[in-house]
Amino acid sequence: MSRNRQNKLREAIPIPPPAPLPDPEVIDVESVLNDYLSGNNDLIVVLGPTASGKTRYAVNLAHQLRGIVSSEILSADSRQVYRGMDVGTGKDLEEYGDVPYHLIDIVPAGTRFDLYQWQEAFEKAYKDIRERGRIPILCGGTGLYIEAATCGYSLPQVPPDEELRAELEQYDIEELIARLAELGPLPGEGVLQSKRRVIRALEVALYKQDNPVAETSYLPKKPYYIGTLVSREERNARIDARLDARLRNGLIEEVKNLLDSGIRPEDLMYYGLEYKFVTQHVLGILSYEEMRLLLSNAIHQFAKRQMTWFRGMEKDGIRIHWTNV
Repeated sequence: MSRNRQNKLREAIPIPPPAPLPDPEVIDVESVLNDYLSGNNDLIVVLGPTASGKTRYAVNLAHQLRGIVSSEILSADSRQVYRGMDVGTGKDLEEYGDVPYHLIDIVPAGTRFDLYQWQEAFEKAYKDIRERGRIPILCGGTGLYIEAATCGYSLPQVPPDEELRAELEQYDIEELIARLAELGPLPGEGVLQSKRRVIRALEVALYKQDNPVAETSYLPKKPYYIGTLVSREERNARIDARLDARLRNGLIEEVKNLLDSGIRPEDLMYYGLEYKFVTQHVLGILSYEEMRLLLSNAIHQFAKRQMTWFRGMEKDGIRIHWTNV
């Protein structure tokens, strides 16, 4: 690929200015364990952007806790739920060793598995782990799925009501909470600290007055969040090295196999990132060099968006304990 073509590809993908990284801290694992055993938290969450070492950290944490209580890991990755999508989603199942894991390989590739279905699957696995006396560790980088698991209230399939939202935006959060209290028991603190979430809770509560909806009821209320932190330079270097390893180790072949199995190209590209660009390469739309460059840049941007989401969670009142890995 010519240098001019490379420059045009780079210019086509604007890179936003970096935001300052959070300050790291040292995680006192014994204190986290004691808080769990005393009921001060009911779920440990390990989150972070792609290539930040989340899975390795969660597995190491499970090993540290094992001397007292065994732990099991729940994946919060929106694409690892699909069977047959292994290389592109970075399942790296060998990393788990003998630590049990959940919410991986639970539906076939090519199907749509939405947020509500995932929350139901999470609730079932979370309840099972707790009832067996084990510690659940939620690990992943899909911020929306992490919030669905830890926001402390159900996410029934209630359609958005933009007119209602605009009306509720006019009130301050205290007035909204008071109105929500009139409609039933208040949700957990994770909801009440965010005006956006209180408005959604009101939207759901008002909808339920006239419409029956199925919803979850056994969700964590007091999560302890740990964020895996690496510098941007190190993160991008890891992303590029990992991408090259995946391309060498069967990513293109995986996409070809998925297409040969009958999955339509547009359905495979729906999953984004690796599957979007590698599918275009397999179809002859992109050369290998174009695919590699576009995909690398897209993953860099994705990691930045993940960090933006997590910092937004902090602005909503969630305390994330960031630590260097």
